[in-house]
Amino acid sequence: MRAKSIMVVGTMSSAGKSVVTAGLCRMFHQDGYRVAPFKSQNMALNSYITKDGLEMGRAQVMQAEAAGIAPDNQRSRFAGDCERESL
Repeated sequence: MRAKSIMVVGTMSSAGKSVVTAGLCRMFHQDGYRVAPFKSQNMALNSYITKDGLEMGRAQVMQAEAAGIAPDNQRSRFAGDCERESL
């Protein structure tokens, strides 16, 4: 079965996209769905260091915890990662 996707978008920073996404992750996780939040590009300067020593945004850590999964840098493209940085 193919995974179903939801995209949360907003017109500006601080619109609440990360909080809404965390809420959806928690709701779906509690309903028994396997949830994996993904952010294609993180421009925030507030970073979290994973157990692997990699950087990811704090909002994505909150979303992963809401989804019941461990924070994983592969689901968050952090701007500090030069290989993935958009110019």
